Amino acid sequence: MKYLIVGLGNIGPEYANTRHNIGFNITDELVRQLDGSFSNLRLAYYSEVSFKGRKLHVIKPTTFMNLSGKAVNYWMHDLNIPLENVLVIVDDLALPLGKLRLKLQGSSAGHNGLKSIEAICGGQAYPRLRFGISDNFAKGRQADYVLDRFGKEEQPELPALIDRSVELIKSFVTIGPAQTMTAFNK
Repeated sequence: MKYLIVGLGNIGPEYANTRHNIGFNITDELVRQLDGSFSNLRLAYYSEVSFKGRKLHVIKPTTFMNLSGKAVNYWMHDLNIPLENVLVIVDDLALPLGKLRLKLQGSSAGHNGLKSIEAICGGQAYPRLRFGISDNFAKGRQADYVLDRFGKEEQPELPALIDRSVELIKSFVTIGPAQTMTAFNK
C-alpha cells in the first residue's frame, strides 16, 4: 500500500512557521519521526518513508499555495497513487486552534491550495486533514492572519498538536479513514 502525503504551505523563509504553513510543519515532523529527509525534486520537496509496511511518499509543493494542484497532480500520476490515497494537510480558519478534522471529501471552503488541487486533480473526492488555526483576526485581515506566525500564547501548544496530527496520519495509513475519523474527529 502506498500513499501520497501532501503538506500545503509556501516556500521561503518569510513563510516559515506561519499559520498557512502548518502542513509543512506537520510533514516535516512526520518525516523526522520516520527517519527520512527531503530532497528538492520536481515541483516539491520529496521524501519517501515507510510505516508499518506502508510506503509514504511525502511532498511539500514548491509551487506556492495557489498552485499546489500542479505538484499534487504530477506526483500522484508519477507514483501511480489513486486520489483516495492522497492525504492533503491544510490550515483551516473555521476550526479552533489545533482542532483536527479528517474529511474524505468536501469543498475548498475558500482555501486557495485546495481550490488548485480540485481544479487540476479532478474534483473534491480526496482526503484532507484540516488543522484548525482559529479565526482570531480583524475584518479584512484574513490574509495577514494566515501569513503571520503563531502567537506567543499559541506556540507552546504547537509541538503536541503537530504530534497529534502525525498520529492521525499514521492511523489513516494503517487502520483506514473510517476508524481514524472516529478516533480523531471529536
